[in-house]
Amino acid sequence: MAKVLYEKDGRIARITLNRPDVMNAIDMDIPHELAACVARANADDGVHVIVLGGSGPAFCAGYDLTAYAETEGSNPGVQEMPWDPMKDYAFMKQNTDLFMSLWRSYRPVIAKVHGHAVAGGSDIALCSDMIVMSEDAHIGYMPVRVWGCPTTAMWVYRLGAERAKRMLLTGDKIDGHEAERIGLVHKAVPADQLDAEVERLAERMAGIPINQLMMQKLMINQAIESMGLYQTQMIATLFDGITRHSPEGMNFKKRAEDVSWKQAVRERDKGTFDWTANRPINAPL
Repeated sequence: MAKVLYEKDGRIARITLNRPDVMNAIDMDIPHELAACVARANADDGVHVIVLGGSGPAFCAGYDLTAYAETEGSNPGVQEMPWDPMKDYAFMKQNTDLFMSLWRSYRPVIAKVHGHAVAGGSDIALCSDMIVMSEDAHIGYMPVRVWGCPTTAMWVYRLGAERAKRMLLTGDKIDGHEAERIGLVHKAVPADQLDAEVERLAERMAGIPINQLMMQKLMINQAIESMGLYQTQMIATLFDGITRHSPEGMNFKKRAEDVSWKQAVRERDKGTFDWTANRPINAPL
């Protein structure tokens, strides 16, 4: 079964992340399948707008830590030491570019977020043109606490420096209410109204000629890109590799192998583990 589903519904293309049993966690295939679906929509003269969602209980819970963190040994995201930063950069830059197919799409993309859009899942959502969240959904990039840097760097361009720092210097998750209040997303609505709200917005856009939609999106995106988006992404993607291969990053990987990634993530997010000293905070020496 495809890990990303594609459906055309009149003038709307519907792209759906489809690993519901693991909250649509990102594996080696999802970035490629996502970009292929975006390309398919852009090649269809009958498609005016794309709606991006997730099947099951969440939009996307980030990278699949069972594969990348908990499994013993090296993998495409964690090399044996000494590591090659350029090898890591090539791997992660490819994923960043595949996520950015949403940004580059000539058709506007509306992300419909329910459950969670966290870590790498927030990268995907924030590459979309507009985000509509359910009020009880959560978005955030918790790996900034250890083992990650958001490679798309979209936080700063959507929020500005002060609010981006608030999110990326804490690793907090925020709900839809807060995301709308600070301007991270277009709108937050009650969960039972999410589908209807997204449909209204998509149908409104779908009545506009494709060339008009394309010109407005290109013009707005150009303003952001002129602010140094791609240079910032280069730095962010390099830093992401460093976070996974720093002493603290390798300690997180080992902790996930020893006690499971869920326990390691719990300790990371609660701030109860000293990743530099590689022991619980305030534990006896």
